[in-house]
Amino acid sequence: MRVVVADDAVLIRTGLVRLLEEFGCEVVAAVGDGDGLIQAVTFLRPDVSIVDVRMPPSFTDEGLRAAVELRRLVPGAPVLILSQYVEVSYADDLLADARGGVGYLLKDRVIDVDEFFTGLRTVAAGGTVFDPQVVSQLMVRRRRDDPLAVLTPREREVLGLMAAGRSNPAIARSLVVSDGAVEKHVRSIFSKLGLHAEDDSQHRRVLAVLTYLRS
Repeated sequence: MRVVVADDAVLIRTGLVRLLEEFGCEVVAAVGDGDGLIQAVTFLRPDVSIVDVRMPPSFTDEGLRAAVELRRLVPGAPVLILSQYVEVSYADDLLADARGGVGYLLKDRVIDVDEFFTGLRTVAAGGTVFDPQVVSQLMVRRRRDDPLAVLTPREREVLGLMAAGRSNPAIARSLVVSDGAVEKHVRSIFSKLGLHAEDDSQHRRVLAVLTYLRS
């Protein structure tokens, strides 16, 4: 298995290279920044890259941004993020990539070397490996960013039927509730989505449905 290692910490980078070579991998490049990672992957086309999140110049999320960019330049290039930190800003983009070949493991939570290499081989083969803590924080972010998160399950159901083109009476029949109950849910949906009464009801209905479809 041909591997590129990207980590700005020399000791960690050197240790990873030795570990990989001990297990029969060929480390074709070991770099310390995002630009070096992109250049190495686009030129050498490794089987997988191991990337730290925080690298020069700002030591925030350069590794993740470089990983997303290199997968744009080399579609499906397998990338395993191996870091001490959960950085959700670009990890969501990796997780949402339907082509697979991505992973995000936390250094402190990798129990043993065999577990690490199992994850590495999975990513190299086109699979997906994410630490549960990473997934949990991504889901928290999605709920926070979701404008529909303020709605109750019943209100979401009503809004979904609105998006399907149902009138209030039709929604009432579908849910086996009264017309008044549906009207109450619709008013609550408008209020929670910040659609104010000065707009006419039909306009608010359209805006609510657009919000639902975008989510």
